[in-house]
Order: sequence, then structure tokens, then C-alpha cells
Amino acid sequence: MSDHQLKNPTALEIHAVDVDAQTDDLSPSEPKAKISASEAKDWALLADPTIHNVRLEAIRQKRGYIIDMDGVIYHGANLLPGSKELVEFLEKNNKKYLFLTNNSAPTPRELQQKLERLGISITEDHFFTAGQATALFLSSQSPQGGTCYVIGEPGLAYALYEKGFFMNDHNPDYVVLGEGPAYNYEKLTKAIQLIQNGAKLIATNLDIEGLDSKGNKIPSCGAFTAAVELVTRTKAFFCGKPSALIMRYAQRVLGLSRLETCIIGDRMDTDIVAGISSEIDPVLVLSGVTQMEDLASFAYRPYLILSGVYEIPDVLQWKAASDVDVEETTT
Repeated sequence: MSDHQLKNPTALEIHAVDVDAQTDDLSPSEPKAKISASEAKDWALLADPTIHNVRLEAIRQKRGYIIDMDGVIYHGANLLPGSKELVEFLEKNNKKYLFLTNNSAPTPRELQQKLERLGISITEDHFFTAGQATALFLSSQSPQGGTCYVIGEPGLAYALYEKGFFMNDHNPDYVVLGEGPAYNYEKLTKAIQLIQNGAKLIATNLDIEGLDSKGNKIPSCGAFTAAVELVTRTKAFFCGKPSALIMRYAQRVLGLSRLETCIIGDRMDTDIVAGISSEIDPVLVLSGVTQMEDLASFAYRPYLILSGVYEIPDVLQWKAASDVDVEETTT
């Protein structure tokens, strides 16, 4: 086994280790744990040599990639294995790609700068946030602009300003809930009172939880939105994944059809269902929120399951190495 394989084992190798670990302690007379037919189909997307490899190759042949960030490319300030190689794969093969995040807190420039600090250098037009999607939606509803009471970070406020929306905490057209540590009892109470007075409730996304830099769960926009909905007895309109709205915006940026595109994410309840509802092949990576044992809770499944994004560029690297060998032998 090569050093690369030792550092980044494939899904098949990880599954083989897991199976060995589960069965080594069983005596021949003890029955091995059985899984349902549905669970077997889930595992096949991760570990069946034929299904996994055929579908992985189909994903490599796509022209466009919509890629989630947190839990896929990084956790907090930590780059995940294979992220840099994935971008190199996309660039070298002239793929179109867009990093699509439900996090409304940063601007595209801030995301670009963050990836650059982590060792990935790309232009800011490769990023699109739920904050931008929210601003585009409100602009379509109120082309002349309007007023908002916002709980969130500067990235969301900046996106709204760009589309002609200004901050107002007295009689706004909209209450817009985003991401970040700005939430407190006073602000939530204010939001509730404004909605009761006629403001419309908008949420950048309905993610209940996210992950911090250590992989621990933290409350996200959807958790706070649920509290406001419960008290006001209203339902928020949300613009981020799994809404088909943000997927249409992303496709518009890429300029590709749904058949030419895939979405890569770490959450069944946002990334994967967004792909399914948009008829874009969804790829689940197990480096973030959703794990294999969670799949039984969902009535749908992804097109492919990967241990991490490092699986996507692997074949390209081996092919490139082989091509070099061929060139050396023919000269």
C-alpha cells in the first residue's frame, strides 16, 4: 500500500477494516450482525466495489460541481484531507465549480481569503452564500428595495445592502435571520414583536446545527428560527439549501444543465435533499454532520457516498503518474 493510501484510505478500505473489527471477536458459533436490505443498499454506495467505483467515475466526468464547505472542505480553521487536491483536479480538468454554503455570515471575499490562508488559492467568484441567495430573493420580491431587521453577521447585511435593503428596527418589511453568535434574548424578542406587527419572517437557512473547529455541534440558524416560528405561529421562508431556489441560482452561475452537474455535501437534510429536489446527482461525504448510521432515518439516499473529498481526485493523480511513466518509456 502506498503512503498516499495510508494517509487517505479509500471508502472500501475503511469499510473492510470496520467489518474485520466487528467480526474478529465473534466465535464461529455466534451469528454475525445482520443489516436490513435498505441498509445494505446504503452501504453499497460506500463500499460495493462495482457500484461505488462506477458512480465515482461518473461524478469525475461531470462538468460542474456545487460544493458545500463546512464539513466538506474544512472544519472551522482546519482543512480536511483532499480539499486542496480536489481544487487542483477541478482546475486541471477545466471543470466549473462553485462553493455553495448555507453560512450567511461571511462575504465571498472573506471565504476566498479563508481558503487562501488554508492553502487554497481561487478567485472570489467561486463562492456563493445563503446570504446572497436571500438578498436575490428579496430583490425579486421588492425590486425597489426595502427595510430589514437582521440578526446575523456583516456578510448578510452587506449582501442585503447591495440589493437596496437597509436596516430598520422599528417597522421593517422583513425580519431576516442568519448565522453567527449575535443571537440573544433581547434580539429574539425584538424579532418576534416586529413579526407580530406585520414584518415577514425570512431565514437564510433551516440548518438546526453546525460544527465548530473541533467537530462539536453548535446551534445554527434553523434552531433560532424554530423558536421565532413557535412563538409567532408563522413559517419562515428560507433561501438556503435544501431550497431549490439557491440551487437554481447556483446553476445560473455555472451555466450548466442539471445533468452536467453534481452537488457534494455532508448533510442529508440539506445538501443531499437539495440535489434530489433539483434533479442534480448528490454526493454525500462522511467528513461532516451525517454518518452512515444516520441514513436509516431518511427516506431517500444519495447517488454516491464518499469517506471524504480526497476520493474524487485520486484516480486522476494515478493516471497522471502513469502518463509520465509512459512518456519516459517512449522517449
